[in-house]
Amino acid sequence: MADGVGSRTDEIRKFILANLDSHPRDLVAVTRANFQVSRQAISLHLKSLEGQGLLVSEGNTRRTVYRRPERLIELPILGLSEHAAYQEHVRPVLTGLPENIQMICEHGVTEIVNNAIDHSASNTVRIQTKRTRDLIDISIMDTGIGIFRKIHQECQLEDVRHAIFELTKGKLTTDPKHHTGEGIFFTSRMFDVFSILSYGLYLGHRRDGSDWLLHNPEEDKEVHEYGTSVFLKISPQSTHTSAEVFQKYAAEQDDYAFNKTHVIVELSKTGEETFTSRSQAKRIVTRLEKFKEVVLDFSDVQEIGPAFADQIFRVFASQYPETHLIPINANEQVTKMIQRALSHDSSGVDVT
Repeated sequence: MADGVGSRTDEIRKFILANLDSHPRDLVAVTRANFQVSRQAISLHLKSLEGQGLLVSEGNTRRTVYRRPERLIELPILGLSEHAAYQEHVRPVLTGLPENIQMICEHGVTEIVNNAIDHSASNTVRIQTKRTRDLIDISIMDTGIGIFRKIHQECQLEDVRHAIFELTKGKLTTDPKHHTGEGIFFTSRMFDVFSILSYGLYLGHRRDGSDWLLHNPEEDKEVHEYGTSVFLKISPQSTHTSAEVFQKYAAEQDDYAFNKTHVIVELSKTGEETFTSRSQAKRIVTRLEKFKEVVLDFSDVQEIGPAFADQIFRVFASQYPETHLIPINANEQVTKMIQRALSHDSSGVDVT
């Protein structure tokens, strides 16, 4: 009997969700006619679905309108407050979610909208928020200069792809008087999936173990019209908190100070180049003196040259002894080159 009741409940709720778009104003009547049940019974199903975040209602009694929890708004940047943008246009879609999810979403949206306000030179910003039982999906888009181009120009980098690599380190800002450069770094690690698309260059990060992903996707023209598009995705069932993310990248001796970073060495490559020269090594260690603990991840790096290793593990390590270098995921050849450099100077480096 219980199985029959459960099956009937699932059938009714699937019907409601399937007809949500085509019958926003008469959803109760259509469902009643199909299943021959009372208005009160349908109302209980609707309240349950709304509690799960699968639909939202507007109005009251027989004038209620039902729709999927989604909102798209385009806002003028002039005079825009990132806090107001979140409170007025994103938060209403997230009603009823756990506090940790709401705090993560607030952090991410306000950081990215603030970047658009201060750096994009765009006239408007578009914010789209979608919510289902299994996913919160937020997109923030502007029509400005593009985040990678902006960093490339302001930091006078050799290649626009070097701007992407610098961004992954953290503590990068083109306006140090007003920004710490921490916002995108921490936002990327709070969401289950974080990605940026800007004029054909894509940078992504997943919390499930795969770090930064970089490629040039074949996206449609509409997406390319936007200078920068940032995509934030998180499961409503995620249990981590923003405080845990901050703590993870705080060096042990500095309570909550952002002094630890994880650098994917492979991302620094341009084209088919190999890791042989001091200039390539200098590109990797640029700004790393800002951190007290640096994890250098050699995943997918097959080989490095002696000059490259020496520049990082002897020259840089000697110049900045307070910056602790920790190479990981190095194969046998890479490990030997690191040890060769260390044999000349035993500055603060751990080989793991």
